[in-house]
Amino acid sequence: MHVFSALMPPADVVDALAAELGERGGGRLRWSLPEDWHVTLGFYGHADAAERAGWLRERLAGRPAIDVRLENAGTFPGVLWLTVASEGLTALALAAGADAEARPYRAHLTLARFPREEPEFVRPWKTRLARFSSRAWTATEVVLMRSERTPDGSRYRVTDRFPLERA
Repeated sequence: MHVFSALMPPADVVDALAAELGERGGGRLRWSLPEDWHVTLGFYGHADAAERAGWLRERLAGRPAIDVRLENAGTFPGVLWLTVASEGLTALALAAGADAEARPYRAHLTLARFPREEPEFVRPWKTRLARFSSRAWTATEVVLMRSERTPDGSRYRVTDRFPLERA
């Protein structure tokens, strides 16, 4: 079980994105389920969720709510994702432990995975989503999640919530 902190897009943003994607069946892409869509802030690996919750509660106390928007698609090797635009997101992610990873923090929402050696499968989707932009929303909480492996892939479950202060 892996543990991480994240922002969850609201239901209407999830619905709008799912409608934009339309039918996604078949092919070489393994699509993330809309109910699992999230923006990771900090990844903690195999950690005790209760201990991490106490740590996060202290780190996030008094942090302001932030405005967030999903927009154009990008790729990492083997991953199709949407950019996450927000002025306060990097500071929030650093407070949540994003600086513990070896690579720089890059806010994104993972849509699908594909074979790294076969990037041609994702090109039409990247083009299709190049001009996508969701409505902006105010993220008023950070969630602590755990990831559990199933035969169908990873499933995510919220284990704790941390409010962000509204202005």
